[in-house]
Amino acid sequence: MQSKATTPELYLEELPEDRKEVILKLREQILSNLPEGFVECMNYGMLGYVIPHEVYPNGYHCDPKQPLPFMNLASQKNFIAVYSMTIYAKEGLYDWFVSEYAKRCKYKLDMGKSCIRFKRMNDIPFELIGELTAKIDAKEWIDIYENSIKKS
Repeated sequence: MQSKATTPELYLEELPEDRKEVILKLREQILSNLPEGFVECMNYGMLGYVIPHEVYPNGYHCDPKQPLPFMNLASQKNFIAVYSMTIYAKEGLYDWFVSEYAKRCKYKLDMGKSCIRFKRMNDIPFELIGELTAKIDAKEWIDIYENSIKKS
């Protein structure tokens, strides 16, 4: 469910009340742990955390008009999603995340290639998402991104 909102504030205003509190808590964790060099914006109809063109002028290779994506946060039809390609991009991060998730949540991890799905709003490891956000700084993310692009 992509939003047509043009700012994070408008995105938050259009959320249903039962989702707003959860999105706000996740957003707070992301923003309070977001390393320097990243900014919040609307990105692909979701809350996006990106490296802006001022820092990385090349932008996203799939659409250079877009800033380089890092994380996204969205209220989807049946779940809340955190999208983080970093989990698969940085060696050891996937294992760390899976292990930490199991320690903090009683339900099975529901995760796709870059999507962490939360269907149970009362069992979200908010602090873990904050810790994940802080694991890679902007320079390291650019290096990882460029190295993976050059390989493909």
